[in-house]
Amino acid sequence: MFGFLVPASRSKPTAFQAVSFQQPCWIREAMVEYRTSAQAMWDVKDHIVWITKCRYKVLRGEVAERARDLIGQISGAREVTIVRGAVWPDHIHRLVVAPPQLAPAKLVQYLKGRSRRRLQEEFPHLRKRYWGQHLWARGYFCATVGAVDEKTIREYIENQRWDEDAESFKITAPTEP
Repeated sequence: MFGFLVPASRSKPTAFQAVSFQQPCWIREAMVEYRTSAQAMWDVKDHIVWITKCRYKVLRGEVAERARDLIGQISGAREVTIVRGAVWPDHIHRLVVAPPQLAPAKLVQYLKGRSRRRLQEEFPHLRKRYWGQHLWARGYFCATVGAVDEKTIREYIENQRWDEDAESFKITAPTEP
């Protein structure tokens, strides 16, 4: 159940009482997965993959361990939780839970930029191989993952009251006040 605070009475505008609302059935299924802040509830999971420049297999041994640790530290500083991850010799996979205000592009920018700088400072052989400060290739892959699949959300939306309209983004509010 969702809980909200509303004024208890008009005579005491600073007093609040809890009011509960029934939540939709699709939220109940995975409620334990949701994160909360003061104004939002979310479950934003992203599968992110990026590769080394020219797919050189440099992420081995100490370099791989340090890359894993650095990415964990950078993620923690941005309140990003790593659900699963893997460091391969030429690429990195991460399944992360990120706050909704942090765009995946910004997250990848932080992860790639800061990890590149620190890895090249700590491992001189990376500076020789990647002399132009480009440890990571330019692009990345990102796909969202959710507790509720697209089919469930479509069915939930379709079962709402609609004006008879052929558009996929429909208006449910009455036209007259």
